Order: sequence, then structure tokens, then C-alpha cells
Amino acid sequence: MGIRLLKPPAVATGASLSVITPASFAQQERVNNGLEALRSLGFIPVLGENAHERGPLFFAGTPEQRSADFCEAFANANTRAVMAVRGGYGSNYLLDRLDVKGFERHPKPFLAYSDLTGIQLHLLDRIGLPAFHGPMLAADFHHKDGVHFESFRAALAGDPYSVGAAQGLRVLKSAGARSVKGILYGGCLSILVSLLGTPWEPATEGKLLFIEDVGAKPYQIDRMLWQLRVAGKLKDVPGIVFGEMLDCTSQGGAPDLLENTILSALHDFAGPIAIGLRSGHVSRQNVTLTLGVVAELHCAGEPRLDLLEPAVNR
Repeated sequence: MGIRLLKPPAVATGASLSVITPASFAQQERVNNGLEALRSLGFIPVLGENAHERGPLFFAGTPEQRSADFCEAFANANTRAVMAVRGGYGSNYLLDRLDVKGFERHPKPFLAYSDLTGIQLHLLDRIGLPAFHGPMLAADFHHKDGVHFESFRAALAGDPYSVGAAQGLRVLKSAGARSVKGILYGGCLSILVSLLGTPWEPATEGKLLFIEDVGAKPYQIDRMLWQLRVAGKLKDVPGIVFGEMLDCTSQGGAPDLLENTILSALHDFAGPIAIGLRSGHVSRQNVTLTLGVVAELHCAGEPRLDLLEPAVNR
């Protein structure tokens, strides 16, 4: 089915985690709250040397500083996973600066989403490192209800788990399918589209696709889906799962405008389409999804997404 995975060791409570800021900087209060939350769970956060950099512009340091922290996080033999402070913008400048092959010597789960989609998929496509599309320090652990702890712990431990209606998942179009199976792949829609035509173009073809975004108006979602479709990126995709699509509305628009826009943009898509799964940009309880593993989307009855293999070695 495609990707040969380089599964990192499982991560248990009590482990040390490298915390880095590969894109934009975060408010210090959010960073402090996130660090406190990780410690309360029993983890030991280790901040990168440049994690508190502010600037230039909206970046958390120069590309050299941010890539140095990224590489050091994977080289650090004392930490078991890597977590981004937040997304924002800027990790695209790291894509050609990372010693990706060097990461093979010390594979670790990298927890992130949003702007970090490009790096996560680059690591997945290049060396087979599963992407942990899940909560970040200042974006999610800052909030008391920001993390879906069941999927977070299960993904890091390598335990089987499922997410479904309780995590917002609902079927938008079943296309007559009871279930579809494939390698789970994807991330933030606007980042996927921004990488088209670059050396880091995402390999969505034939994958069970998960896509999400925040604050994009329905017509912008239509435009991005059109671009994926005409670029051939939906070829042989067995099914699509959309995220919560937080604030993807138009002022004064109909409540179902986004859903109808998706159905219109994907009118000739043959597989089932689900929506609402709270992973990535979400209102609460951010679900951790392990991209690169085989998963199954169940459309009959109560919808469910099963992660069918661990993303770590237990």
C-alpha cells in the first residue's frame, strides 16, 4: 500500500520531550501554561535553545536558529518525542535545511499540525517517519480542555484506538460504502495546496485522506479542493475525512454552506466523505491522528475511524 514506516520507540509517561518553535512565536503565558500541563501529565519538557526567540517579523528566530533546534531535538538522546510550540507560519523555510536522513538514526514522534504539515509529510514521504497530527504546547495544552488525552496517550504508546461521533465525526456522503481502508495521510489543506509544484509536493494519491483548516471561507475551500482535484491529487483516494473546519464560514451565509460547497467541489469524487473530526485546528479536545498507518473509515451506522496499526514500536 505504499509507505514503509520507520516507527520510533513508544513514549511512556515520564519521558522527556523536546519542545521547539519551528514557525511562529507564541505568547509567553501560553507557553508557560503548556509546559505546566505537560509536567502535570508526568512528562519532562526540554525547551530548544531558541524556543523563546521572537522575530524577525512573525518568525520564532531565523531559519538557521529554528532548523538548528529541530535537528538538535532529534539528535538529543535524552528525549523521546518532539513537540512544536505552535504553528503559525515559517516552517517552509526549514524544508531544505533539515538533515532528514540523519533523523533516521534517532526516530521520534513529532507532534504538530497546521503550518508544520509540510515538514511532517516530508519526513513521512522521505524516511517513512509517521506524522503525529496532534496537540501542540501553546496551541492546545494551554487550554484546560484543549487535548483529547485518550488518543494522545494511545498514539504515543502504540495502543489501538478509534475516534468517532464523540470526536465530531459524521458522514457527509457515504457513496454506498460501508467502510473504506487505506493509509491515512494529509493535514492542513492550505499547506497541502501551497506545496503543489514544489520538491515537497504531498503524495496524497491513493491515500485515505484527512484534511482540515481554519478560518478559510467556503469559496476558498472550493478553490483549494479544485486545485487538488485538477492536480491529480485525489486520484485513487478511497475516502476523505475533513476536520472540524473551525470558522470556515461566510458572514451571512447559510449554516450548511461549507458542507454544500464540499459536496459541490467533490461532486465527481467516488468515495465516501466524512467531516467534523476534531484534529488540528479545533474548538476543544484536539485528537491525535497517526498519519502513515493503515486506517479504516466506517460509514454505516455510527461513523468511526479505526487506526489499525501502531505508529510506534512497543
